[in-house]
Amino acid sequence: MATTWQTGMALPALAAPAYVNSLTIPGNTLDLSGGTTANNGRFGAFSGLYYLPSQNQWFGLSDRGPGGGTLDYKTRLQRFSLDVDNNTGAISNFQILQTILFRNGNTYLNGIAPASAGILGNSFDPEGIVVLPSSGNFLVSDEYGPSLYEFNPAGQFIRSFSVPGNVIPKSGSNTDYLASPKPGTLTSGREGNRGLEGLAVSPDGRFAFAMLQNGVITDGDSSGSTFARSGYTRILKYDVDSGNVVGQYAYQLASTGQGRGISEIVALDDHRFMVIERNNRGVGVNSTLASPDKNIFMIDLNGASDVSSLDLTSPLGLNITPVTKSSVFIDLDINTIAALNNRSPEKWEGLAVGPRLNDGSYLLLAGTDNDYSVTQNGSNTQFDVYFNPSNGNRLQCDLDAATNCYAIDATGNTGTTNLGNLPAGYQLIPGLLQAYKASAADLGGYTQPTTPVPGPLPVLGALSALGWSRRLRRRLGR
Repeated sequence: MATTWQTGMALPALAAPAYVNSLTIPGNTLDLSGGTTANNGRFGAFSGLYYLPSQNQWFGLSDRGPGGGTLDYKTRLQRFSLDVDNNTGAISNFQILQTILFRNGNTYLNGIAPASAGILGNSFDPEGIVVLPSSGNFLVSDEYGPSLYEFNPAGQFIRSFSVPGNVIPKSGSNTDYLASPKPGTLTSGREGNRGLEGLAVSPDGRFAFAMLQNGVITDGDSSGSTFARSGYTRILKYDVDSGNVVGQYAYQLASTGQGRGISEIVALDDHRFMVIERNNRGVGVNSTLASPDKNIFMIDLNGASDVSSLDLTSPLGLNITPVTKSSVFIDLDINTIAALNNRSPEKWEGLAVGPRLNDGSYLLLAGTDNDYSVTQNGSNTQFDVYFNPSNGNRLQCDLDAATNCYAIDATGNTGTTNLGNLPAGYQLIPGLLQAYKASAADLGGYTQPTTPVPGPLPVLGALSALGWSRRLRRRLGR
């Protein structure tokens, strides 16, 4: 389909990339952390995806873990490989090569939600990942703070980037980091559990672009009895050297609906990006199956107003220009697969531009977050969630046991009839990777990231910060 843009900028009409194939990662896949259960070793990507072309390396980001913020889960990053057909773009043979645990000194950053409103501590909900061309370090965005952290290739914390005051969650004058604050508690800053979701870096590595899942509280309408979410969210532009924000830009969401927000942002050059926008419907652990809506848009920051000092109330009553936004570039719901009974998954969260193919086109890779195929009730009791590809039904069973199973209906509600042990034909909800072939014209031109120096090191275990620094100096000849 041709791609049109919401503002009158003179941009080329772009074609849509072609769907190639999908790959399923079984829900019981374990990572390389050494864990053997759902809560310490089950593979949970892809909350974020990144491809490093200079080393043909893929990275998939797991989020806060299978406890929904209730477990002291060691947050982690997965390095993996894919076989890519250089003619067709078809993907196969997914393999995890390395599991990197995030640490600050000798303390692991954990997925448990902040217990104190005013203290973030080591709580970490990683959602976006890039490799910085200037250093080869990882830059990771976090929902809890929201925060933006730099780590060395062994997962060791290096530094925090600054967070603008209008994004820090506040209850009156007090900081309130609680991931699920009581309704009406927050008066400014990011919404609960809707912090920095997407992350991109310019090809030259000078700037990073972090994107809130939804707008800040003051972008919405809190004048009524219930909070009305804004129709806009924000892109924060960071200067990588200083770690400071140098601009904020308004992104208009396509529509409203259950869980509407963005999942990912990917740089095409220093001002054009792809963005995943989705609702919380489709095949998930306790989601509504009806009316999924998952799309990729292309945007351009050129000409957009800096809204750092403004509230983006809805409807927008300000004389500003939001980022230029295309019509739907890729509809992720169209190409569903038999593994999900031809249904769309709930959470498309990862997107990356992959290797260049023989004909000059590029592989685009989209990935889902399957929430570890685990849900929990109000008492924080966990359950595995199973899906039947032949009929689309879901069941909830005891964690790691496949016993005491209960049906989950199409609206995500759990029944009261004990069905006993797991019946035949059910499997844990898999993770999905979906491949598209995009020509240079499809992308309107694309600039690959500058080759990092020294680049992510192929370490098999965690290096100390000092040990990593020594290896860095050796690579640089210092």
